[in-house]
Amino acid sequence: MNGQQPRTINVLLVEDDPGDVLMTREAFEENLHNRLDVVTDGEAALDYLRHEEPYTDAPRPDLILLDLNLPRRDGREVLQEIKADPVLRHIPVIVLTTSQAEEDVLCSYQLHANAYVTKPVDFDGFIEAVKQIDHFFVSVVQLPPGVRRS
Repeated sequence: MNGQQPRTINVLLVEDDPGDVLMTREAFEENLHNRLDVVTDGEAALDYLRHEEPYTDAPRPDLILLDLNLPRRDGREVLQEIKADPVLRHIPVIVLTTSQAEEDVLCSYQLHANAYVTKPVDFDGFIEAVKQIDHFFVSVVQLPPGVRRS
């Protein structure tokens, strides 16, 4: 890096599995410059992103980790709404899911996901995959400037 302090990256994890939430939190704990917020269903994700109750003061995420299989509104619908919204579409969305189905991969990219990552089934593999996502999007990639609320 160039000697500058890394900026805080706001990450929104949309995940209904408590074990996967715990492992993702653990993987992100090493990078103290990240803020990880979690919602557990697709409807809550859209409320969070649109700053609707109870998320009126939520930060605009710089990165979204999105599971496909969610209650109330599935990840495909959430991804479609994010990418159709001119205020939200610039936010990178990483589909992080257990599905290896070709149709899920294809559908996600057709809906303009920025990446598709299949969750490893073992603990160490899962932690490593999330750390690699974190490293790539925090240290390697230049993210678009977030739309900050005043």
